[in-house]
Amino acid sequence: MNDSSVRDPAVPDVAPAVQDADAAVPDVDVVVVGAGQAGLSSAFHLRRTGLVPDRDFVVLDHSPGPGGAWQFRWPSLTYGKVHGMHALPGLELTGADPARPSAEVVSGYFDSYERAFDLRVRRPVDVRAVREGADGRLLVETSDGTWAARALINATGTWDRPYWPRYPGQETFRGRQLHTARYRGPEEFAGLRVVVVGGGASGTQHLLEIAPYAAETTWVTRRPPVFREGPFDEDAGRAAVALVEERVRQGLPPSSVVSVTGLPLNDAIRQGLADGVLDRRPMFDRITPSGVTWDDGRHVAADAILWATGFRPSIGHLAPLRLREPRGGIRVDGTRAVADPRVHLVGYGPSASTIGANRAGRAAVRDIGRLLAGEKAAVTAA
Repeated sequence: MNDSSVRDPAVPDVAPAVQDADAAVPDVDVVVVGAGQAGLSSAFHLRRTGLVPDRDFVVLDHSPGPGGAWQFRWPSLTYGKVHGMHALPGLELTGADPARPSAEVVSGYFDSYERAFDLRVRRPVDVRAVREGADGRLLVETSDGTWAARALINATGTWDRPYWPRYPGQETFRGRQLHTARYRGPEEFAGLRVVVVGGGASGTQHLLEIAPYAAETTWVTRRPPVFREGPFDEDAGRAAVALVEERVRQGLPPSSVVSVTGLPLNDAIRQGLADGVLDRRPMFDRITPSGVTWDDGRHVAADAILWATGFRPSIGHLAPLRLREPRGGIRVDGTRAVADPRVHLVGYGPSASTIGANRAGRAAVRDIGRLLAGEKAAVTAA
């Protein structure tokens, strides 16, 4: 069984809107796509700076409620287990119970934030395509009609695009396969033989949770994990961001955060290493009906394979603009797409973190303000 749908079941499908052909397309300065950390930060700065006239932007979100991707996190990921959650600009997150599920804490916080700053997010709205329109506008086609915009802030994140590696024999496996996006807690693996694939934070968290319930666990990763000791200071953070930023400047797909930062060697990780739970094996070569196999003859029997293999940017709706480089990514300078300065990607590449999204939202709005001012000056001169 392969549980590989990229859309979270909690997010309802939205029927296409039927727009009157004679109706005028709403005209706004900026469309913000996505209302997670990156989208809300961008919307806050659009309101706060005054670079865009009040109400001359719209925020569209396909999720059923506030919280971005956080609302779909598994219940066992409590707020106390979250690493590096930075508050949105202008409103701190205080008094959160570390024992509560992070999905509840962050969704409630985002809801309060949207109301505090009157952001009026429109949801659920699916953005299907962004195309070139008339008079230099971008046409944003959605399940709720079409908007014409002078600029676009794309803050769609990655949650809708879980990455599933493909291995020979994968379709023959008789057990269950699921991705982190569908993980709901360790109890569903009670008494099972489980293979966890992935060396990132999610993979290690899943493994440590599942081990007390499962009959047997096996951890496999493509590369040996790198454990980081000591604090992750500001200099280390800047160095990590610089590495990811260089990739997107070259038009390469963004790399994962863990690939440049390593895994923090906290008490839970130390205990997992001491107990032998975090005994990493190299990536298997094939999947069989009963488990996974290496070319040297080793075989591990399994009832379930959990793919903690990360996500890819959700940018398919931007395809009509032809922003992708030959090497697979969108080349970005700061937050601006090099191929089209009207398009800003926030929460993409070096800004794919809560603190990075906050800073990138501010930078994107500043650049868009200059773009719109230049257009207005040109119209005045003409």
